Amino acid sequence: MDRVIELINEFWMWVQQVVLSTETLVQVVFLLLIGGVVHFCLKGLGNAGERLAEKNKFFARTEPHIRPLYRPIIILILLFVARLTTELLVLPGGLFQIAMSLVTAWIVIRLFTSFISNSWLSRAVALFVWLVAALNIFGLLTPLVEILKSASINFGNANISAYDVIWGLITFIALIWFSLFLSRVVEAQLKSVRGINPSIKVLIGKVTKISFVSLAFLLALNTTGIDLTALAVFGGALGVGIGFGMQKVVSNFISGVILLMDRSIKPGDVIQIQDTYGSVNKLAARYTSVITRDGTEYLIPNEDMITKPVINWSHTNRVVRRRIPISVSYKSDLDLARKIMINAAKKHERSLEEMDPRALIKGFGDNGVELELRFWINDPQNGIANVNSDVMGTIWKKFHEAGIEFPYPQRVVHIVNDEPRKAPKKLARKKK
Repeated sequence: MDRVIELINEFWMWVQQVVLSTETLVQVVFLLLIGGVVHFCLKGLGNAGERLAEKNKFFARTEPHIRPLYRPIIILILLFVARLTTELLVLPGGLFQIAMSLVTAWIVIRLFTSFISNSWLSRAVALFVWLVAALNIFGLLTPLVEILKSASINFGNANISAYDVIWGLITFIALIWFSLFLSRVVEAQLKSVRGINPSIKVLIGKVTKISFVSLAFLLALNTTGIDLTALAVFGGALGVGIGFGMQKVVSNFISGVILLMDRSIKPGDVIQIQDTYGSVNKLAARYTSVITRDGTEYLIPNEDMITKPVINWSHTNRVVRRRIPISVSYKSDLDLARKIMINAAKKHERSLEEMDPRALIKGFGDNGVELELRFWINDPQNGIANVNSDVMGTIWKKFHEAGIEFPYPQRVVHIVNDEPRKAPKKLARKKK
């Protein structure tokens, strides 16, 4: 019981000497003033951000992510000014230092979690940042760093400590995340630029992404103190790995680059490869995404797009001629049938008016006269089978109204001799 009373007395003395001291109360008053200044600054900053977002499309996309950082950044700037003032006047500013650590952690968490969609990953980042801030507030961060630096191993001519590994890993993750974010920003900006071929846009986006990621990797290695000349051995091992186990991956990647450079296939093209017909949705590093008319998305390896025959319905232009074979009976009026076929094609909304349809006689078949209707469309991305179906339905209706018959399979039997054949003599005797 005496020990408990003693602890309570010590705690009360600490409160009187530290918490209720004049220096601490002055710092608390300054913190309250900073809160009031921030409240007024946010109004003006928010209005300025809205006006800038109306004029700049890029800022309009990034402003929702930056807006949550307005308050902590202003607070951090004012705290830095207050801390610098106390140092110049040789006044205590420990409370300002604690507040700066907390606000810095707040900014880092807001910055990263606003771009991380995974809830578990965002929570892990927040927990790590708050842990570092707590260690810094209680004065344990510097001793921990010294302990991690003392645990080291020699790697060639370089001495790598546990601190270097941890810091390099954190730097690598942050740089990779930042490089991917920048590449997405570049791709978004390219989409809004007019006058550039879609294939060139995709190629620029891929080159930018690879460059940013490679630069982030090299910078992360440099922060750990690893000599970059040691990458020569790693490059040789990587070459052997590519030669044995990554042939298809590299082949698909190079094929994708070739497709982008020769611009034979680009996003939005209507293509057909084997039994797959649809619109090119995306050209990725390993595959080409094709969405069919029924909504099915096929991921076709880029290598197949080069080595296998591909029909690009919209490579040079989107004007496509459709052919519909039709047979009519020999009793039908061919001129009337051809006229009906041409009118059926002309009346369809997707048939090009400037290119007249034609109905040709292709041949005389076993069952009927073989005709073929030819007409043009300029939107194959909207489907081609549905156009044929509509035109054939109209022809069916008009043929029935005009009495034109579709032929059935016919076979003609010719009897050479009408006289009955005489039975053999042996059979005639047996009948007697």
